[in-house]
Amino acid sequence: MSTNPERRGALIAWSLYDWATSAYAALIQTFLFPAYFARAIAPDAATGTAWWGNTMGLAGLAIAVLAPILGALADRGGQRRRFLALLTLINVLATAALWTVRPEADLALRALVLAGVGTVALELAFVFYNAQLADLAAPERIGRWSGWAWGLGYLGGLACLILALLGFVQATPPPFGLDPAAAEPVRATFLLAAAWTAVFALPLLLAPDAARARTDAPAGRVLRTAFADLARSLRRLRHDASMLRFFVGRLLLIDGLTTVFAFGGLFAAGTFGFDERAVLLFAIVLNLTSAVGAVAFAGLDDRLGARSAMVWSLVGLLITGAALLLAPGARAFWVCGALLGIFVGPAQAASRSYLARMAPAGQRNELFGLMAFSGKATTFLGPFLVAALTTASGSQRVGLAVVLVMFTAALLLTVGVASDRNARQ
Repeated sequence: MSTNPERRGALIAWSLYDWATSAYAALIQTFLFPAYFARAIAPDAATGTAWWGNTMGLAGLAIAVLAPILGALADRGGQRRRFLALLTLINVLATAALWTVRPEADLALRALVLAGVGTVALELAFVFYNAQLADLAAPERIGRWSGWAWGLGYLGGLACLILALLGFVQATPPPFGLDPAAAEPVRATFLLAAAWTAVFALPLLLAPDAARARTDAPAGRVLRTAFADLARSLRRLRHDASMLRFFVGRLLLIDGLTTVFAFGGLFAAGTFGFDERAVLLFAIVLNLTSAVGAVAFAGLDDRLGARSAMVWSLVGLLITGAALLLAPGARAFWVCGALLGIFVGPAQAASRSYLARMAPAGQRNELFGLMAFSGKATTFLGPFLVAALTTASGSQRVGLAVVLVMFTAALLLTVGVASDRNARQ
């Protein structure tokens, strides 16, 4: 039996944050904005892929440096909700500012800077968001809530994509007098993403935080202590082979997924000639299958453990990812992409529930900061490699082949981590 009664209302508000941020993930990070950038702003698809890869690589490097520091600071100072609100606001403002990116080549730098800032802010916000799960859910239901929230996020992305497609991109005539010649129907979806995040994040941001501050010391002392805690945690990690394998395996998993997400729209537009409408339709299908996968695997997580869910998800990602890159035409690309989506959500949700079960209560923010670090420490490498290989070969398929190596290595590491099946906080 659980010693931590569930706070159902707080869990629903927590889950809605996945729904809220799904708009940015779907429209800005993965599908519509990258395709718009490649087709309307960059000189050509290969150059756009290289520029986007370098930008996402720099963003990943910034996240890798900042995430564990902020996580440790929140553990010591109890400022989790304040950090979450500030970073969410930065993301919303950067997303809304993308409206100003008209289809003009000289706005490429502005487009990349705003997308980079928005991505860094949102990924750092997830450090403080993820760390709340173990404070809210009963230990034996952490996997379910993690999977349900992730599935809700994909459904939110699906709803936002449908609204963007039918309400703006495909609407005839465009609403509000938007000018298609200036790509205003497409650019209006960036405002939609910003508003979506702002509105649906409010329930969590306005709810009381379950965690209490661990100290009332001055900010300078808290920061010094946070750095000391982080250094000690990193030293301990070197002597915990299982947790080290988990973090390195997750590093490679998220690096591969981030690379797929960052270049999904670019690959569809550049290799198969998808326009913004086709990219949105493909995104709708992918979000639907990802939601199904996240919910379907949630029960497996709680019955067999998060480690088992991660292993099977990685096997699925490796097989469907290889098929996707080898797809001979648009139809095969559609089918393989839909199948890949089934394993995307469970892989991420299970890693969150694994750490929620295994992390000591007083180190959750810190270890979730390390998890964000493990997911971002080399995410600059994937996009940089894709950019370099695509530039050298002139082929997006060759550039994206690096994700298969990442998935294979992640699988080999994950099978060796300690089981969480009987872990109870």
